[in-house]
Amino acid sequence: MALTKGYKDLLAEANTRIETVTAERARTWFDSKDPDVVFVDIRDPRELERDGMIPGALHAPRGMLEFWVDPESPYHKPVFASGKRFVLYCASGWRSALATDTLRGMGLAPICHLGGGFKGWKEAGYPVDQPPRKEKQNA
Repeated sequence: MALTKGYKDLLAEANTRIETVTAERARTWFDSKDPDVVFVDIRDPRELERDGMIPGALHAPRGMLEFWVDPESPYHKPVFASGKRFVLYCASGWRSALATDTLRGMGLAPICHLGGGFKGWKEAGYPVDQPPRKEKQNA
């Protein structure tokens, strides 16, 4: 099978249209506790359970994102109609770049994504809510 466009092409195209912010810039928004900035974690729930997340972030799984944003969808979440700035992130910045481009194309603004993703945030030593430890059950 020969693809006409691979993921690298998709990412390169998306990155020409979207705003990417550094972990340092995102941290200034986080520290300011600006109520008009919403961090949106688009990772799979298992990733959150395993690795934690940015404190206060909204979890919006990648598979539901477009449905949560669209006011005509039965799954719409009002926060996405609030006019706030959305900072999307995933593990390394690939999924969030593509998601940011899609939501930008839908008309959601202002929106950007966290370059380097959650990995970059965590490696910088920035705050992380650790997931609760699951106790092992004896069988």
